[in-house]
Amino acid sequence: MQIEKAIVRIHERVAGDYRELVLDAPATAGAARPGQFVHLRVPRLDGSVLRRPFSIYRARDARLSILYKSVGRGTRAMESIAVGDTVDMIGPLGNGFPLEGIGENPALVAGGYGVAPLSFLAGEVDVRGTVFIGGATARDILCVGDFESLGWTVRITTEDGSLGAKGLVTAALDVWMAEQQGASPVHYACGPDGMLRAVGERAVAAGHTAWLSLDKHMGCGVGACLACVQKIRGEDGSVSWKRVCKDGPVFDASVIEWDA
Repeated sequence: MQIEKAIVRIHERVAGDYRELVLDAPATAGAARPGQFVHLRVPRLDGSVLRRPFSIYRARDARLSILYKSVGRGTRAMESIAVGDTVDMIGPLGNGFPLEGIGENPALVAGGYGVAPLSFLAGEVDVRGTVFIGGATARDILCVGDFESLGWTVRITTEDGSLGAKGLVTAALDVWMAEQQGASPVHYACGPDGMLRAVGERAVAAGHTAWLSLDKHMGCGVGACLACVQKIRGEDGSVSWKRVCKDGPVFDASVIEWDA
């Protein structure tokens, strides 16, 4: 982890309200692993002292990319970032997805911009599997070409049926899991809590391993403020609070204690 002054090289719209920010950040990019994130101080965001966390989308050749959607004050302010600007960044932070034991036919499950760290993961492993990408509409489906160019099979669902199958991404996952006929594929997921819980519960019930990247509001990003805690069950059955930014954001689905 380090503080780095990153220079903006590309800032462009990729689909709908989603944008990609490409930064010259050699120290952070060189150390980054799939599933980790960076904490950005957003330029020209008057009155805010908190940074914003973003999953790492790409990290290669001394450059690092993030995907974001303009949904609030902080991300709307990011739209004004220009090529050549300098962005203050801490990273890489958190743990990443375990790459060992991935098996022969992994499943990647993404909701919205949760696809970003899974795209990074897909390019860092030697095996190929199936990617499930879900969104509200076709405008929320990202990175399909990334996965297909790497040889992954992509299954798309949208809630309004505007692209792929109509319904939730877990419905497509259910069909695929039924096709596995006794196999035990490893699942990797990133997206909203409801989707993560549904994926994790399905995997655990089937006896599969699932690694979930949790999405929590983070204050400091380094484990000091305790704003992003999650209940985790220990080997002895006891429950403790873990910091998503420091102890996560990736956790084994079998140890997560979801709220009722």
